[in-house]
Amino acid sequence: MTDFFSILVLFCLGAVAGFINVMAGGGSSVTLPALIFLGLDPNVANGTNRIALFFQNLSAAISFNREDVSQLKVSLLLAFLTLPGAIIGAFVATSISNHLFKQILGIIMIAVVVTMVIPRKYKSGYKNKILRIPWTIYPVMVLIGFYGGFIQLGVGFLLIAALHYILKINLVYVNMHKVIIVLIYTVPALFIFILNNQVNWKWGLSLALGNSAGAWWSAKLSVKKGEGIIKIILIIAIIIMSFKLLNIL
Repeated sequence: MTDFFSILVLFCLGAVAGFINVMAGGGSSVTLPALIFLGLDPNVANGTNRIALFFQNLSAAISFNREDVSQLKVSLLLAFLTLPGAIIGAFVATSISNHLFKQILGIIMIAVVVTMVIPRKYKSGYKNKILRIPWTIYPVMVLIGFYGGFIQLGVGFLLIAALHYILKINLVYVNMHKVIIVLIYTVPALFIFILNNQVNWKWGLSLALGNSAGAWWSAKLSVKKGEGIIKIILIIAIIIMSFKLLNIL
């Protein structure tokens, strides 16, 4: 596979992953295998994927802000709660062997499928603004931060569940907070992967261009179409990821 074709493939896959990640979650189930297929060690693929995640969520955050969907102080508070866990998670991810990481990745991907097939209802009519933050969100965000720093795959589903059910906000604002949270904790996690030489900049930046484009339009669509379109994309993302992990696709 030539470099040009690889870059083109990563851009296209990145656009799909960025759209899915902002609207629902699970985009890394597309990008991580693609990076490994191109020849990267699993640990390096995990680090390289963080470049795309940073630019994806930056693009989405700007897009949400331009659509006047923002509650920055709350977003930053929630994001900072994830930082300790994300830093620890990234250190753990960079210190384990490729073989062990592959085993953990396989187990986690199966676990993600199991959690996704459990029936759940996303309630409509939840409010936009968060007026009071319940204490239960604090430990949950620390744990989500650890998971995101360690592997990232499926963290969007965890954030959607936590923000929607604990904070009682609608899915449009859930996604707005989600992209800022991931943007903030990705910075120290990426830095740790860079220090450990587990980042391929060529593939990472190629992927980032696609992720950013997909994320920009995903944020706009979620605001314009509301919770209905988000629920549809959630269902599609869950089905695709399940089929992929079960080797049906």
